[in-house]
Amino acid sequence: MAVYKIADIPMAFDARYKTLRTQSEAYLSKKDTPCFSIELSEKFLAQKQAQNPHLSVDECEYIWSGAQFYSELLNYNGFILHASAVVLDGAAYLFSAPSGTGKSTHTAIWQKYFGEDRARILNDDKPAIRFINGRFYAYGTPWSGKTDKNINEKAELKAIGVLSRANENSVALLETKAALYAILNQTLRPAGNSLPRLLELLEKLMETVPVYSVLCNMEPDAARVAYEGMSGVSI
Repeated sequence: MAVYKIADIPMAFDARYKTLRTQSEAYLSKKDTPCFSIELSEKFLAQKQAQNPHLSVDECEYIWSGAQFYSELLNYNGFILHASAVVLDGAAYLFSAPSGTGKSTHTAIWQKYFGEDRARILNDDKPAIRFINGRFYAYGTPWSGKTDKNINEKAELKAIGVLSRANENSVALLETKAALYAILNQTLRPAGNSLPRLLELLEKLMETVPVYSVLCNMEPDAARVAYEGMSGVSI
């Protein structure tokens, strides 16, 4: 097994197929001792592929390796959010919403508005979020959905936007109950004894990171309105 360092957590796994092997290459580590291993046997992958004939074995390895990572992440004060994460001037802004809402399109608008050298996509689908020394950080992971947009970096989490399409752009701070509900709907909820751990982590998130309702169209000004509303900085 090769060793990878993802979200500052060393781990070991075999990337047998192209997608996982290619996506995880930037996370390879030759100096770290793994804290745990992700193990997917050929038999397991064959079973998953048989149960999901629309998926290739390559896709099964990619999906279920991610699922094991998400499960382990809770042991390190972390969780996965279904979101597109953009880093601007060293701060991470995450945009979460159901599939098809336009998360990737919105962060792509940030790149066009601010420039790709300044606005960088940390992860386009499933960034990791960890609570470390009283602060939340967003991380790139190899598991970035249908795109290969991810980088092996971290940034302090500035804000989370719950994205919705609208004709006019606007940003409004969500109340805690609404924010928690939105986040829970876009993360994996573990069963059994792990659920209280996730809820405790999300309670800290609500106390530390503002969560906004972001209504946006697909015009360039959507990036400006979202940034100003979530950062408190006027352009």
